[in-house]
Amino acid sequence: MPLVSGTKLGPYEIAEPLGAGGMGEVYRGRDTRLGRDVALKILSEAFASDTERMARFEREAKVLASLNHANIASIYGLEESNGTRALVMELVEGSTLAERIKQEGRLRKCCPSPNRFVKASSTRTSAELFIEI
Repeated sequence: MPLVSGTKLGPYEIAEPLGAGGMGEVYRGRDTRLGRDVALKILSEAFASDTERMARFEREAKVLASLNHANIASIYGLEESNGTRALVMELVEGSTLAERIKQEGRLRKCCPSPNRFVKASSTRTSAELFIEI
């Protein structure tokens, strides 16, 4: 169920939707404690009751928390309020990846070194994430 502007999720206030994907929706929000804009990735209600999807959501949070790179949005935390679960992340302004590829062509054209990769692994989950820089 989409959230409306003004909805509170703990100390975060929903401002507007930014997009949607396979596991839920992403919203621009406001951290009312720290006075900063954030991105809130909300897990859909259907997945919130699925233990496998919840585990995947939490693994994603842990992998993001283990990364520290200028080209990767920082994670600020996990939030749960009234049964709604969210990843709270750095809000990165600008065009989407799809828009950038449409404007500039293949990813190689918009990235300075397409052959360099950052590899992060979490031994606890055996998840590996490869991010092109």
